[in-house]
Parts: sequence; structure tokens; C-alpha cells
Amino acid sequence: MDRSLNVFIGWDSREPIAYEVAKSTLLKHASIPARVTPIKLADLVEQGVYTREVDPLASTEFTYSRFYTPWLAGFKGWALFCDCDFLFFSDVAGLWDYRDDSKAVVCVKHDYTPKAASKMDGKVQTNYPRKNWSSFMLFNCSHPSTRRLTPEVINRESGAYLHRMQWANDNEIGEIPLEWNWLEGWNEKPASGYPSAVHFTNGGPWFKDWQNVDYADEWRSAASEIDGDWELV
Repeated sequence: MDRSLNVFIGWDSREPIAYEVAKSTLLKHASIPARVTPIKLADLVEQGVYTREVDPLASTEFTYSRFYTPWLAGFKGWALFCDCDFLFFSDVAGLWDYRDDSKAVVCVKHDYTPKAASKMDGKVQTNYPRKNWSSFMLFNCSHPSTRRLTPEVINRESGAYLHRMQWANDNEIGEIPLEWNWLEGWNEKPASGYPSAVHFTNGGPWFKDWQNVDYADEWRSAASEIDGDWELV
């Protein structure tokens, strides 16, 4: 049985160091082969497969392009998507325990209401049902509901349809533990050890105004291993 994992991480031109840290820390802890690919909006536009109009409320370049993950994986096997603002402390092999062929996708089912009106570098913080579910998704790429996520559908449908996972039936959305999408500034820190994956959903320590956040030292250490001259955004 092939235990390798295709991983797609959202890439944003304003914060490339965030992508590099997410990729590096995921691979550092992985005990299975993991192929990590950035989802770059400009590449999809150049290929002519991304034609959505610019959304002024989109907080990242991968707000919608994340849903290309199953298509990029050839609608085969299981593939992981996560935002670039993640810091991994655990082995992604642990996610295999949550695969279920009856599910189109599995994710952490947050009940999350943002406290602030803005995030990161002043981007508007929008609130909607199932917020942050789509920030970390393990797709069953060959599932009939997942196969609905063609470029045509992603370009045409609303943000609500995509991010609230209306392309799948509710009983086709599986669940993984909160520790895999631990929201900094929202979820309680574990009594000991680390979450499996920290999500700096409001802003991470690569932003000059977000230095005093949980696990900032660990993130900065990982960034400095990659690029000793990285600079704050």
C-alpha cells in the first residue's frame, strides 16, 4: 500500500517565508514520503484554469485556489491542503488514521467566531459558518463529491459554496482532532507538549505587529534555519 502523501500548501507572494516554514516543519516530522507543492495563483492564472474575478474580501492569494487540490492531484488518492500559516510539530502519518472512503473530505470542525475585525496586515476578518474548516483539509480526491471541484465549478461558484463545503453532503465531511488545526489566540494551549499543527490564523510572527503570539519563538527558529536573513513583513 502506498503511504506517500501529496501535500499542497497555499502560497502568497506577500509571505513566502510562511510557506517555507510550513513545508520545512511538515517534512521534518514526516515518517512517510510527502510531496509538498505550493499552490501559486499566478501559475493557475497563467495556465488559464483560474479565471475568478478578484475578491476584495479575499485575505490571501489562495482563498479560492485551495480547492484545486483534488484536481492538481489528478482526482486520485488522498491529498492534504493547508494554509501557509502553519507550524508543524507532529508526523502527518498520523492523519492516515482518519481516512474514510465514505468521506469526501476530513477536517477540524471548528466552532470559531473571530474576536477582531481585522487580521494579518490589516485584511478584513470575515465571519461565516464553518470558518477555518477549509484551512486544513484532507481530501479523498476520487470521491464523487470531491470530483465536483473542477476548475469550472471553482471559478463559477460562490465562496460560501466552496468554504462551507456545500459541494459535499454533511455526512461526507469527516472529522480530525483539533490538535491538527490548533488556532493560535483561540484554542487553549495543551497542558504539556505541543499541538500537532499550529495555525496562526490571525497573523504570525513573520508580521511585525504579530510578534507576541504563542509558539512565536519556535516559528522564528524554524525560519532562521531556512533563511538566516529573513525579514518581517
